[in-house]
Amino acid sequence: MIEVEGLTKYYGEHAAIRDLSFTIQKGEVIGFLGLNGAGKSTTLRVLGCVLLPTGGKVRIHGIDLLTEPHEVRKRIGFLPDVPPLYNEMSVGGYLRFVAQLRGVPADKVDARVQDVEEKTALRDMHDELVSTLSHGYRQRVGLAQAMVHNPQLLILDEPTSGLDPVQIAEMRKLIRSLRGQHTILLSSHILPEISQTCDRLLVIHEGEIVGQGSEHDLAKGSASAIDIEVAGTPEKAKAALGGVNGVQGVEVLKSTAEGTAHLRVTASAELRPEVVRALVNANVDVLRVDKAASQLESIFMQLTQTRHA
Repeated sequence: MIEVEGLTKYYGEHAAIRDLSFTIQKGEVIGFLGLNGAGKSTTLRVLGCVLLPTGGKVRIHGIDLLTEPHEVRKRIGFLPDVPPLYNEMSVGGYLRFVAQLRGVPADKVDARVQDVEEKTALRDMHDELVSTLSHGYRQRVGLAQAMVHNPQLLILDEPTSGLDPVQIAEMRKLIRSLRGQHTILLSSHILPEISQTCDRLLVIHEGEIVGQGSEHDLAKGSASAIDIEVAGTPEKAKAALGGVNGVQGVEVLKSTAEGTAHLRVTASAELRPEVVRALVNANVDVLRVDKAASQLESIFMQLTQTRHA
């Protein structure tokens, strides 16, 4: 779906992105990670036909972005970090306007508007003015305008920016529901969101790709963190885990009056099966075991801190 080779963008003498190369297959959901100023938005704006690159090649569904940008635009939906909304329009009127701009046939505009309003839970907002909407609903309208022409590729720049936890969960669920219908490239600062939503990750730092692959691929060679909840006091669990080959440390996060303990295990690799087996063999009741939420954060920090050390 996307082929990028040597993509570079200069602003004056400053290179916002340098020599980016990556591919994205049809149907994938890709997370684009990077610190502020790393080059994420610049890359997405080039792919969205908003900015011209200084150098390199980009093909979207086999079409050259530089020589046939209008053909590329027909196949993509772009939600920038600030949704392109018109406050004086109603939600339905705005989506009809965008559908017409996008070349949706006149006899199919109403059906497309209804479809995206249903997918983004905007049907009840059809006649509301955009100016009256909350930030969460404005983000939904922004996503709806990107989808209204049923594009093959969706490019979403920080789709959950400024949303509260409930809205983030709703947006995450919505993006998941689009899996298989579109190829999706999204950027986010919320690492658990990326981990729970995306098939693969692209990590950009100071304008360069410093890592790409699944979370499992990126974790190879780095420490793995495992969160465990057990019944009883933590001492017996710590003793059992100390004998597991590859376990580097065990930290007690919390011990409750109800007789449970929460521990974090640091290991040299993915050792959840071995950890559970050791606890069961030691007659420790395991209530919960999962990768620590900080695992992706640890990988991200390693990639962005050691690249130019």
